[in-house]
Amino acid sequence: MTDRRGFFADSPDWPGSLVTAEEPDALSNVLDSVRLRGGAVLRCAPPTPFAVTVPARVRVLHIVERGSLRLRTTGAAGSGATGSGAAESVEMTLGEGDLVLLARGDRHTVRAGETTIGPRPLRADDCYTDTVPAGRTGPRWLTGTFTVDDAVGDPLLTVLPATVVVPAAGQDWLAASLRLLVAELTGPRPGAAVMISRILDLLFVHALRAWAQQRPTAPVAPGWLTAATDPSLGPVLSAIGADLRRPWSVEDLAGLAALSRSVFAERFTRLLGSPPAAYLAQRRLDRAAELLRSTSASVSAISDEVGYTSEAAFSRAFRRRHGVPPLRWRRG
Repeated sequence: MTDRRGFFADSPDWPGSLVTAEEPDALSNVLDSVRLRGGAVLRCAPPTPFAVTVPARVRVLHIVERGSLRLRTTGAAGSGATGSGAAESVEMTLGEGDLVLLARGDRHTVRAGETTIGPRPLRADDCYTDTVPAGRTGPRWLTGTFTVDDAVGDPLLTVLPATVVVPAAGQDWLAASLRLLVAELTGPRPGAAVMISRILDLLFVHALRAWAQQRPTAPVAPGWLTAATDPSLGPVLSAIGADLRRPWSVEDLAGLAALSRSVFAERFTRLLGSPPAAYLAQRRLDRAAELLRSTSASVSAISDEVGYTSEAAFSRAFRRRHGVPPLRWRRG
């Protein structure tokens, strides 16, 4: 018999020839940096009429499963930030199959019918999984929750409006996602929690894409998320993140955006909130801060990794950005 003992120890070379790892795009980097995670899903059908509230700082999406709902944000923003993320009041009607994302965590009310009773919190007996409680013939919807790293997520997500609405019409992925969520709720199988979390993640990304497409018709605050979803600037942010060591010039970056130098610089500053050179410096120093905490690499190696040719210049810039020298930052 042929001796094949080394077969399982050898790494076959076919995966490398078939699969090419791609660098994450800018929006993927944003979502990774805020540590977005889909949470749980509730299937809701309160007795009609009703008015139920979702408190501030709870990041959710709602999908209308049956009927229609009225949603009103009550002017309490999740982050309390300024710009388009400032506290505001929005009212809308959602039809069957529509999705609304409240990524900032604004306090809001969901209602149907006319009630003289003031808004109340959602109760356990408002929710069900498989069989609708007897006599509940009114609207039904699904609510999914999300968690993010608030310290990072608040300044990034504050550029979003209070609500991002995705109408059901023409969105096959939305109908399919709704069916998948209902299937995981009504017939839970091993891995159901992970499936639900991943579906919610996908819905969040789809809603952000919808917001990016709608954005030209409405003013938007500058920020990383705004720039990451811009067709011209998204590839630029991705390229910078993939190669911080490279001595990027404004001409290099303008070429990636397929824009003239002046148009690129104006667009970048307007949508991101800082000039290209300032953003590049901030990105390098923030990446260095991550590496100092997550690796044992020397300060010299890290400074080289993020594009500095002088350790002394890196240390001075790091202290200006983070308030302490690199080694003190590492010690925490």
